Amino acid sequence: MGIFTHDPVVIRYGANCLRIISLCYGLYAYGLIVVQAFNGAGDTFTPSMINLFCYWVVQLPLAFLLGRRMGLGPNGIYFAVLVTETLLALISIYVFRLGRWKKTVV
Repeated sequence: MGIFTHDPVVIRYGANCLRIISLCYGLYAYGLIVVQAFNGAGDTFTPSMINLFCYWVVQLPLAFLLGRRMGLGPNGIYFAVLVTETLLALISIYVFRLGRWKKTVV
């Protein structure tokens, strides 16, 4: 973080963000590949619904709840991202394994 700023507060928040969110990036990368596989197969509806659910229904309210209501501040938002990215990956993998995307006609 010191490459981008010398402000100790920004460095502290940025370092916390990287520590927390990096916990889910391995699984998130796998989920992102699966979501793009839907797109490549011509099924654009499924990834749209997964993204709509994960980001609008889960991440935004959870970030507000953890950040504001539970008083975790920015760390609460980072944890909301961690939960959402993990959820997106797990849902994508599950839906992909169901195989309904194979029946999509382009």
